[in-house]
Amino acid sequence: MKRISLIVGILGFAVVSCTNSVKNDNTATNTNNKATNISAESLSNPNKKLQTIGVALGDLGNPFYNAVQKGAETEAQKIGGNIRVNAVSSAFDLNQQTNQIENFTAANTDLIILSAVDKKGVKPVIDQARLAGRVVIALDSAVDADVDAMISSNNTQAGEVACQYIADRLKGQGSVVILNGTPMDSINQRVSGCEKSLSKYPNIKLISKEQNAEGTRDGGLRVMSDLLTTFPKIDAVFATNDQSGVGADLAARQARRKEFFIVGVDGSPDATKAMEDKDGVFAATAAQNPAGMAEKAVQIGNDIIQGKKPESPNILIPVNLVTRENLSNYQGW
Repeated sequence: MKRISLIVGILGFAVVSCTNSVKNDNTATNTNNKATNISAESLSNPNKKLQTIGVALGDLGNPFYNAVQKGAETEAQKIGGNIRVNAVSSAFDLNQQTNQIENFTAANTDLIILSAVDKKGVKPVIDQARLAGRVVIALDSAVDADVDAMISSNNTQAGEVACQYIADRLKGQGSVVILNGTPMDSINQRVSGCEKSLSKYPNIKLISKEQNAEGTRDGGLRVMSDLLTTFPKIDAVFATNDQSGVGADLAARQARRKEFFIVGVDGSPDATKAMEDKDGVFAATAAQNPAGMAEKAVQIGNDIIQGKKPESPNILIPVNLVTRENLSNYQGW
């Protein structure tokens, strides 16, 4: 009987010890921080190597996202080790992007880089990916989810420098319209930056800022055509991206209106081509560096996988104003 009692006591001690160890494990009990804690497990293995990258983008038919893909591939080649890069296009559809990220997660992809098509809608799939131990980096567009890093252009700066150029060229006086876009953080920040610059000039009137050109050439053509019908005189146009600005340039040609000029954001090949045409009204663009953003995302993702956290998870890449005057010095995408 003494032997039996001794065995039962030992077993009981073992059970209590196991129970206590589970209670002290934050990963098992802290559901609020579960995604963060489990994703951080990658930090504990400095010998782990980056092998696969999944890049979820809005539309690979857009040169911006093509540059992102090329930037990720370029940096992967620099790191070496035959890193596989798989870039996919969602056509700005949330369900499709969700499925793509789920597939990356299921395929044990080491690093997921995404340009979110819906900042709120992608939260569940991001949480799922990080629970599975994937490193997730948001690029270009902020998300309402915990990610390992967020890399974007300084979109507020883009709006500021674009509209400061407008104010300087107008000498502080004139009528300006903003071609707005899909309501997302990057677009809102550009509009906010533009308004900040223009607010310093009481004789500049912002006569339209709510029209959504949807970030496309067709949208820019449609909205600008309507604005040209509504307003007999416009002095300048701020297009929240180059594609809508190129569409606005086409609308001006069709309406045979040349009294105004257009400033966009992106630094895209279409914008530089439009700026080269002296018969057009596209005058400048606040140029982003999509390839550079992707390269930075891969660098940081690789560092995180090897146990090196970035000093700050939020990284802003500055923009440069490209005009017809300095266009010959711009390398482009």
